[in-house]
Amino acid sequence: MASQAIEEHRAGADVHTELCEARAREFLVELGLPDGLLPLPSLVEVGYNRATGFVWLRQSQSGGLTHTFDAIGKQVWYDAVVTAFVEPGRMHGMTGVKSKEMFIWVTLSEIVISPSGTKIVFRTPAGLGRAFPVAAFQLTPPAPAGEDAKAADEGAAAGAN
Repeated sequence: MASQAIEEHRAGADVHTELCEARAREFLVELGLPDGLLPLPSLVEVGYNRATGFVWLRQSQSGGLTHTFDAIGKQVWYDAVVTAFVEPGRMHGMTGVKSKEMFIWVTLSEIVISPSGTKIVFRTPAGLGRAFPVAAFQLTPPAPAGEDAKAADEGAAAGAN
């Protein structure tokens, strides 16, 4: 089913088969999502159809990958193919992602950043959700608001010398 959806959205999509992990992080950051949300080191294809908002990530491992987010103590399983529709701050209609709750693997269908931008909410197809700090899923924490301007000023001053 994921393969069929990918083929339907492949026309007009940005498809990458090299540097896939970096491309996936770039897409996440562009969408305002944490860059460590999809820690998939064995990606062989990443696609993003900007017109439809459809994204897919294909791994070389046919059995998928389990990752533990140490900051929150949660295990997440990613299938060989992960798909979703995306928009700024949100992934929905997801396939191929499950989270372990107690002894049960629960399918995740939506990921949303809270309006404050400090929490990330994971929802199941039944609408049940759980929120965690966004920082738990970031590989590179964002610079404080004043730091970007300060770095730019220092760079400009260095270039003037």
